[in-house]
Amino acid sequence: MSSLAAELELAERLAIGAGRLLLERYEGAPSGVERKSSRTDMVSDADRDAEWLIRELLSKERPDDGLLGEEGSDAAGSSGRRWVVDPLDGTTNYLYRFPAWVVSVALEDGDGSLVGVVHDPLRGETFTAIRGAGAHRDGEPIAVSGALRLDEALVGTGFAYDANRRAEQAELVVEVLPRVRDIRRAGAAALDLCMVACGRLDGYYERGLNAWDWAAGSLIATEAGATVRPLPGEPFGLVVASPSIAAPLFDLVA
Repeated sequence: MSSLAAELELAERLAIGAGRLLLERYEGAPSGVERKSSRTDMVSDADRDAEWLIRELLSKERPDDGLLGEEGSDAAGSSGRRWVVDPLDGTTNYLYRFPAWVVSVALEDGDGSLVGVVHDPLRGETFTAIRGAGAHRDGEPIAVSGALRLDEALVGTGFAYDANRRAEQAELVVEVLPRVRDIRRAGAAALDLCMVACGRLDGYYERGLNAWDWAAGSLIATEAGATVRPLPGEPFGLVVASPSIAAPLFDLVA
């Protein structure tokens, strides 16, 4: 097994293991629910425990690698590589039992993401990619939709938790909606990126993301043939789309 195949296998074990923990708790009453950046930005014991599970396994199998996780893990490591983890992307969905949440695991080196895994426990789907080796869903190759026209494109997006930024994003939707087929909002950026990768969306844009939101999904989308472009300004944002509509979508939202 090549080095990156071994890393992909580990990333899958991490994501699927965390997903199993989340599924076990999905129908029970949420515990340890707290607010983070705003009154609507939530975290729960499920998020924390899923990240703890991933951190513990990495400490045993890759003790020299760094780790960045949404729920507080932040270790530099000494290998020049770093795992970037969102143990539960779509926490609000999870707490509301809205079926759009995933586990995201990526391994980075100095040139960006090497390996990416996004696991959807409810659908039993696992999206994977190795840099330069294509993207897959449950072991089968995937590709972007090949959409040719922005006005016929189904586009995903997401919204921030800060009320002022949400108002700005709403104003942009007013500009975007008449110029595309329609807009979808799942509430989990990693899942949105995989939807572009497998052709369930033609494009996606969002600002206000963190590294754990896009580290795995952007690699999967890139390896599936999507054009990935960062949006200028802060906080970090992306446009991810089938190549023919990427430039007009970028021009519309940038």
